[in-house]
Amino acid sequence: MLETDRDSKGSPGSLSPHIGNLSFLRVLDLKNNSFRNEIPQEIGYLFRLRILWLSNNTFGGQIPDNISHCVNLESLSLGSNELVGKVPGKLGSLSKLQILVVHLNSLSGEIPSSLGNLSSLQVLSAARNQFVGQIPETLGEIKRMRIIAFGINKLSGSFPSDLGFTLPNLELLNVADNQFAGPIPASISNTSNLMTLAIGGNGFSGKVPSLENLHKLREVSISQHPLGNGEKDDLEFVNSLVNASRLELLQISDTNCGGMLPEAVGNLSTRLRKLSVGNNQLFGNIPSGLRNLVNLELLDLGDNQFTGRIPESIGYLQKLQGSGLNGNKFLGEIPSSIGNLASLTILDFSANLLEGSIPSSLGKCQNLISLNLSNNNLSGTIPTEVIGLSSLSIYLDLSQNQLNGPLPSNFGILKNLGFIDISENKLSGEIPSSIGSCILLVQLIMNGNFFQGNIPSSFSSLRGIEKLDLSRNNLSGRIPKYFENFLFLQKLNLSFNHFEGEVPIKGVFSNSSAISLDGNDNLCGGISDLHLSTCSIKESKQSRARSLKLIIPVITIILLVTGMSCLIITSRRSKSKREPATPPSASLASVLRVSYENMFKATDGFSLENLIAAGSFGSVYKGVLNHDDHETLVAVKVLNLQHRGASKSFMAECQALRSVRHRNLVKLLLDEMTIYFNMFCAIMLYRILGNLYGCFIITFKIHGFCIINPQIF
Repeated sequence: MLETDRDSKGSPGSLSPHIGNLSFLRVLDLKNNSFRNEIPQEIGYLFRLRILWLSNNTFGGQIPDNISHCVNLESLSLGSNELVGKVPGKLGSLSKLQILVVHLNSLSGEIPSSLGNLSSLQVLSAARNQFVGQIPETLGEIKRMRIIAFGINKLSGSFPSDLGFTLPNLELLNVADNQFAGPIPASISNTSNLMTLAIGGNGFSGKVPSLENLHKLREVSISQHPLGNGEKDDLEFVNSLVNASRLELLQISDTNCGGMLPEAVGNLSTRLRKLSVGNNQLFGNIPSGLRNLVNLELLDLGDNQFTGRIPESIGYLQKLQGSGLNGNKFLGEIPSSIGNLASLTILDFSANLLEGSIPSSLGKCQNLISLNLSNNNLSGTIPTEVIGLSSLSIYLDLSQNQLNGPLPSNFGILKNLGFIDISENKLSGEIPSSIGSCILLVQLIMNGNFFQGNIPSSFSSLRGIEKLDLSRNNLSGRIPKYFENFLFLQKLNLSFNHFEGEVPIKGVFSNSSAISLDGNDNLCGGISDLHLSTCSIKESKQSRARSLKLIIPVITIILLVTGMSCLIITSRRSKSKREPATPPSASLASVLRVSYENMFKATDGFSLENLIAAGSFGSVYKGVLNHDDHETLVAVKVLNLQHRGASKSFMAECQALRSVRHRNLVKLLLDEMTIYFNMFCAIMLYRILGNLYGCFIITFKIHGFCIINPQIF
């Protein structure tokens, strides 16, 4: 066997020690599988092996020393595993090795200087480990080296000044996110094949040298350094990148660079996709030539001291996906051409001196997921076109402006939005109920405005909210009790409004540090830590009075209808000669006096022992009813009128009972009109007070019809 390939087969388990018996093996490719445990020492017996790829598994333990016995090895890839310990110094004896990949492990210790003996080495990738110490100077002697990747480790020291001369074939240098210091060697300009220079996240200082000979550069990342002296020529090296016709990324953020952004930035490669110079000390206007970078996807000029207006020409950057101009001193209006940026997903113009209205053309940015225009001097109303951006799913911050007028009513479109901050403006009117449709909201900040009216009942749908701030408005009414059931609510600020009534005590209201109710003089109750006055009896009675205002008219109607029904029945009975006289116990009045409690006792609490039958609309129970000191056997049917079709069944059974003839069953006394009005009144009560149950009482001596609401009687 000369070769075995199990790439991407998902093979589980350990690599068998018997692998060492395959002495004629030239290629062992087991990458992208699920092998675990340690790499067997027997792998060192494969002395004819040229390629060993074990990357993207879950191998643990240390790298076997005796891999150094594989003297013909040309490519060794152990990346993306769970290897620990040091890189064996014996690997330096693999004179034919061209590729050594150990990235994405948990390797530690220093990089062995013996690796400098690998004269054929072209690729050394050891990023994302825990290496310490310095890069051995011996690596600078490997003239064939093309790729050095030591990013995200704990390496330190400085770069040799002759780096560009000793490694002239270097194509990629990635030492980002380590602890290197000192100047960037000027000799770097001699590495004419260099395509990627990633040295950000270190302690390099001084000025960036000229990169004029690096015509093949594609990515330059020198962010997060104390580079620059805050002087006007700190970015002069940008002029030397004009000839880098393949440049796609230029990142110079988080440094000490000062001065103006060179006009030469407009002459950079039209392939440039990302330009980031944020968090520096840059000032002046945006270069007019920026419009030429038509393939730009990310523009970050944030947290500098730029001034002037945002140019209308920004609308030429139609591939722009992210734009951060925040934290500067930009003046004037937001250009309407911003609406041309159809690919825009993130827009941050916050913390500037922008004024005028929010352009409605923003509504054309149908891919926008995050919009931050906070801390400016913007005025006017919030455009419905902006609130109509259903793509907004992360962030909408319009706070600390001069926005006025009512909120648009179409907030319900933002069903996927997680954060809304419209605080510290001059917004007014009632809070639109449509905000309740934003069911994924985590934070809703509306303080410092002139909102009035009640908190919308639709807010009960905001079950996932963690922070709600409605303070310093003109809101009134009662604090909704449903806030008690908001399991994720951590901060609730309702202070300085005109809320009144009793404060709930459960949920977020049980923690005084989680709520703020100051400045609402008419609140009472709540937990003791709030130090509110005790709610008076009058307060509790007011709630009942409101209910009675609704109930009394309905009960009055019922009594009037009942009285009319009694008159009609009495009149008909006096004219009837065929029917026997009705016993007193069968009168309508006596039937209506049958209460839910009477029937509850008669059926032993509607127990299963007394259940006779059950149907789709209700159940029938037998029982003994105490009526005028007489015990009477009854059958009680409990009909659930909330069930669809139950009302129709209810009426049908009333009609049937009215017409039935039996020697042991006296005719139902109530006519259709009486039944109808009783139904009508019962349904009215249901709509006001809750659950409705219809009950027939059919007895062998006492007969009749009643409607019972157990919450009333």
